[in-house]
Amino acid sequence: MSKSRWHILRDGDTLTLCRQLPARFDVAARTVLPDGGRAAVAHQVRQDMWRALQNLRGFTPVVEVRRENGQLYVTAGGQMAGPIAKQVIETAIQDVLDSPKRRARWVAHATRRQVRPS
Repeated sequence: MSKSRWHILRDGDTLTLCRQLPARFDVAARTVLPDGGRAAVAHQVRQDMWRALQNLRGFTPVVEVRRENGQLYVTAGGQMAGPIAKQVIETAIQDVLDSPKRRARWVAHATRRQVRPS
């Protein structure tokens, strides 16, 4: 089994998933989801964001998930090496976050991951 190359940082109610430290948001988009497993949501969002932006050279995804008032506040984006078209990239990320099909999958996955047998 290979070692994960992703850093998972936990600070209270905030979880950050990043490839490089320190995590940095050169571009970002935001959404709110129902409460569930933060790590599960972060990984699912990161995967879908990466699929949408995989041809963007120099992009390194970062996802932050913060639990507050029974909801998950998700910031998705990342670091860019070199010049960027910030508005275009942020719109592409927001499109990923606003997709009803993806959101339903993330919530279902996060709900399953949160319920663990005792």
